[in-house]
Amino acid sequence: MSKILMVISAATTLQLADGSTHPTGYWAEEVAASHRVLKAAGVEVDVATPGGAKPGVDALSLSEQGGVSPADAEEFRTYLAGIAGELATPLVLSDVSVGDYDAVYIPGGHAPMADLAEDADLGRLLNDADEQSKTVAALCHGVAGLLSASKADGSFTFAGRTLTSFTDEEEFQGGLGENTPFFVESRLRDRGAVPRTGAAWSNTVVIDGNLITGQNPQSSTATADAVLKALAARTEV
Repeated sequence: MSKILMVISAATTLQLADGSTHPTGYWAEEVAASHRVLKAAGVEVDVATPGGAKPGVDALSLSEQGGVSPADAEEFRTYLAGIAGELATPLVLSDVSVGDYDAVYIPGGHAPMADLAEDADLGRLLNDADEQSKTVAALCHGVAGLLSASKADGSFTFAGRTLTSFTDEEEFQGGLGENTPFFVESRLRDRGAVPRTGAAWSNTVVIDGNLITGQNPQSSTATADAVLKALAARTEV
């Protein structure tokens, strides 16, 4: 049985460009849909957060204000309630070894911009996973978590790699706009990655070797499916 480490942000607030504080958390669909697809395929999923803190869901991700229909919100809320025990007692990220897992999976919400983007323990795990050619997957703002990984010379571990993320266009259309502390797509490009994005709000997944990235919440299921295919291919080798 394959085993995946799902790294979820524990941040509940994000400091915006104007210095104000914005409530945040993980995006419900990205955790619920991804977890459901992986578990349905028989994959073991462990949840880890910085410090082992209980992650909180972004209230917007369960509301029409966040672009989520009441029916979808209820579906995500029900699934999250079913894994509430796992979310309440996550592993401590600093205690985790990538050798125990076949893949690392980072869902989004704006929260990863507040902690995972600069988390040294996540950076260590991602470097180890990439060196061992294990699957590294990230979704939407969760792709900001890749920014935590640097080589010994300080260069970005994923420089030169093709990937996608929540786009600058989407951030202006339905995100934090000019008040975002940084634009994930632009920051990745500045660090040397090669963003390849689809149309705004499209289901877009980009695969570059062992790196799998999804553009937005609409890409949650497809990103998890791509991870399952990658793990199956690895098993067949």
